[in-house]
Amino acid sequence: MAKSSTLTLLVVAVGGVAVGYVAAQTLPSQAPAAEEPRVETTTADMTTEQDATPTALQGLNYLTLGERTRGEITSASELNGKDGSRFERYGIRLDEEFLVEISLSGALQGVVALYDDQLQLLANAETVRHRIEEGGDYIVVVSGTDAHSYGPFSVNSRTIELSDADTMSVGTPIDSWLDSADREVTLSIEEAGMYQIEMRADDFDAYLELEGPNGYYREDDDSAGNLNARISDFLAPGEYTLTARTAFGEGGGLFTLTAEPRELPSDGELRNDGTVTPNETLSGWYSGQDISYQLEIDEAGMYQIDMSSSDVDAYLVLEGPNGYYREDDDSAGNLDARIADFLAPGSYQLTARTAYGTDSGLFTLSIEPRDLPNGVELRNEGALTPDETFNGWYSGEALTYQLTLEESSLVTLSMSSSDFDTYLELYGEGVSYSDDDSGGGTNARLEQALLPGTYTVSARGFSASGSGMFELQVSAEPTEMQPDT
Repeated sequence: MAKSSTLTLLVVAVGGVAVGYVAAQTLPSQAPAAEEPRVETTTADMTTEQDATPTALQGLNYLTLGERTRGEITSASELNGKDGSRFERYGIRLDEEFLVEISLSGALQGVVALYDDQLQLLANAETVRHRIEEGGDYIVVVSGTDAHSYGPFSVNSRTIELSDADTMSVGTPIDSWLDSADREVTLSIEEAGMYQIEMRADDFDAYLELEGPNGYYREDDDSAGNLNARISDFLAPGEYTLTARTAFGEGGGLFTLTAEPRELPSDGELRNDGTVTPNETLSGWYSGQDISYQLEIDEAGMYQIDMSSSDVDAYLVLEGPNGYYREDDDSAGNLDARIADFLAPGSYQLTARTAYGTDSGLFTLSIEPRDLPNGVELRNEGALTPDETFNGWYSGEALTYQLTLEESSLVTLSMSSSDFDTYLELYGEGVSYSDDDSGGGTNARLEQALLPGTYTVSARGFSASGSGMFELQVSAEPTEMQPDT
């Protein structure tokens, strides 16, 4: 069994919204000392007391660990000549190997900085963390973010423990400190199931690597948001090596590792392969590899396939008979994928993955028939007859129709859809016309005087990623007007 040790972490909580800097030359105190810290010196048979307080610490109020200290920035507070902000100073006594975290709470829009007793700036940020290499007295400076920042604030302090253990268990977080070297921890998984492992840090860009039995390997940079790392996956029992590091090998600071079980869907099952059929909903788990299912369609008709997830950017690919191919990223909204199309009977390969192939997580896959309105028949090719209206289905490939005119006519073509942004093209007999949104909204409309002849009408979406049902209206009125040349 590995031996672990702990390191005491001191947290002084003070919350602010920006990073400020108080020039060292503005720090000397103007107030008399109420009580000076003293040090005893023993020589032979005599003990004397000497004043050991540096000038910068004289007259300061001291923060007490575990207690809240309140203050206020006013026009009477000391002035930072560099930016006109006001500030208050406090002393704090810190032991060696303590880690100090400083942040502010309260109405003040403020920032904090930590100095040593020689007025050397150690850290300043929205949240300051600094390892204390030498025990002694330090200075905490609370300042407004700018010359207009005033108000009350609170300084809180507490202590936590940092661990340098090289093992961790599910449900027990580890707080530790990362220097330039990677940190390896052995994670034991006792029972197969879903687990979520996170590395969170405020001082650097966290990066996780997870290696396990049978060549298992996963890595992640920012899946937990705000430069924090997360690996969510289905893990088999065994020992895993968890490597915590920075994304670019630079920086360091405080970080927290957690490993927690994650509940499966309500039925407690995941399906990552096999046959799926219409009217079926299943849950799967994506972990970096494409997941393929066989979709069986027995009856020609309209079908809608949805892949939804709160963990990954869903992406669907559908391949079928006669070279059929469709893919979709975000048509269902909220990074969810949807393929809605008219499918002929046959076997299709349905692939579920992510848009970028780096995330992992739970997803839901559903296949549902889609009813057409009563009396609606779909026409995806053929001849157009003037003064007719019909429906078609667009699925990423342009649909072409032929329009034959016996005499010069004013032709109007209108294409509308509630599913996608329509687009019309008309060409032939030496002319070519197109339109996107002249029909209002995202509907297309062409009105053009044409000579007798045969023309091709192309009905499609403005973007190849859209799909759905559309309505096409055709009218042709004989005209004496001369067509555009």
